[in-house]
Amino acid sequence: MRPMKTDPAARRPRCRFRYPLPLLAALSLLCAAAPAHADKDADRARAAVQSGEILPLTRILETVAAQYAGDVIGVKLDRDDGLWQYEVKLLLPTGAVAKLEYDARTAALLKAKGRDLDQARKKP
Repeated sequence: MRPMKTDPAARRPRCRFRYPLPLLAALSLLCAAAPAHADKDADRARAAVQSGEILPLTRILETVAAQYAGDVIGVKLDRDDGLWQYEVKLLLPTGAVAKLEYDARTAALLKAKGRDLDQARKKP
């Protein structure tokens, strides 16, 4: 009995991209650059907390929990015009998303935006 011949092209999967290796190399370089920037930001934030320039995130989250009902879904630390600010995104019980901005040094609420925010505000 003769062995059956198969087409070599039928056995190997076809690649949809014309230049997969250069594309993967370029993507890996882009991904490698992002963590370096994130590490630098994390180091700046850590140094600001350790020097007492800003409050730790746990204090801000405690303040948010004391003031509003809802779940924190995002936090960002920014420095605008020399003032550190925590921007907190809060998922309210109604399903709306609110944006709260706190002074990172004092935990004072600077700005609050969002639908149904008044309903989510806790009584003092």
